[in-house]
Amino acid sequence: MNVNAPKRHIALIAYLVPIFGWLYVFLFQREDKFAVYHAKQSMILAVTAVAAPVVWAVVAWLLVWVPLVGPAIAAALFALVLLVYMFLVATWVVGMTYALRAKMKPVPVFGGWAERISIGS
Repeated sequence: MNVNAPKRHIALIAYLVPIFGWLYVFLFQREDKFAVYHAKQSMILAVTAVAAPVVWAVVAWLLVWVPLVGPAIAAALFALVLLVYMFLVATWVVGMTYALRAKMKPVPVFGGWAERISIGS
């Protein structure tokens, strides 16, 4: 096997096993730029999946205090959380596809954010 060939299976693990996959890549495969690239993208997707409902909960809690229309608007905003999750699932599949095809290509929207992350040395 070529030493410089990307290890597609390691990049895929970063998507399939979120926290442990990232830790494995960041701790033991740090030299493999391909795996680190995909681990960072997977990490951004997972953080967004956690942040979306948290942000909605804070905004909804604030809106509940608005008389009459606040609770209705807060409930309607949950549709945005569902849309974010549908987009995240599609983006997650795109990322796994890129990893399996050995492409270092950013996933839509979140790939640019992942490229800004600096991990270790």
